[in-house]
Amino acid sequence: MYDIIITRKPNKNKIIVLIILLILLVFLATISGIKLADYNKTKKIAEEYKKQQEKINLEELEKKKQEEKKRAEIQKRIEQTSRPFSEEEKDKIAHIYRSTEEKIVFLTFDDGPSKTVTPLILDLLKQEDVKATFFTLGNNVKNNPDIVKRAFDEGHYIANHGYSHKYSDIYSSPEATLNEYNVAEQAIKDALGNQNYTSRLFRFPGGSNGGYYHDAKQSSKAFLRENGIVHLDWNCLSSDAAGANTKETLMQNVIDTMGEKSSVVILMHDASDKILTYEMLKELIPYLKEKGYKFKNIYDLLD
Repeated sequence: MYDIIITRKPNKNKIIVLIILLILLVFLATISGIKLADYNKTKKIAEEYKKQQEKINLEELEKKKQEEKKRAEIQKRIEQTSRPFSEEEKDKIAHIYRSTEEKIVFLTFDDGPSKTVTPLILDLLKQEDVKATFFTLGNNVKNNPDIVKRAFDEGHYIANHGYSHKYSDIYSSPEATLNEYNVAEQAIKDALGNQNYTSRLFRFPGGSNGGYYHDAKQSSKAFLRENGIVHLDWNCLSSDAAGANTKETLMQNVIDTMGEKSSVVILMHDASDKILTYEMLKELIPYLKEKGYKFKNIYDLLD
């Protein structure tokens, strides 16, 4: 007998439907994949944007905090220099050279400000986060008020070095010394835009002792003290106004005169011809830090 084999023809319609369904599935899968990719991309962009906004907000908050801190510091300095020194503060300044357990150093600059040197020194001090004391000359303050204001705003103490630096005028009488102080002080007030500012700190041109005008200086010291004004000399110097003509020599003079003192007041100058002082300072500050000295200025002696 013969087996009968029955062959069914495929259902053409079913095949077409299956093909269409398959195409739809592929299409839907493709669309879903594209949408998922777009979603992930959008989500990633949104997350990155959120992170950027958070970073910007944090930076703005930090900037605001720093600005508020700066305003508070400036206000404190204004308050400190809008009143007479207390007896305790006068004593701290008078005994600034006495030995201390902590190694401290006061950078002081005379005869400025100048357009050529003072801004460079201010840039360096800002970079090194060091505060100094500037004994300014009234005539230079009058010519460079913006530099004085910058120094004050950046935390440096603006002190008084008289107006003219002319010994014969300054030391002709105690009253003349006080007048030099007062005229220079008015120039500082004007530069700072603060008529309440009073430095109450004077550095005698040539120092408060010795020289041809020694006796006159002693009378002037007493007279200034009677008027609530204290004076400050130094116990270390670079000799940048006494003939030293290389930065290496200036540096060695500081090292030699500093010795092993624990409280050091360094005399330097920021007049227009003292570019070597700036060059030397770039080496002096790291040297003092390495030696363990902490930098202070007169504000640190005030309550």
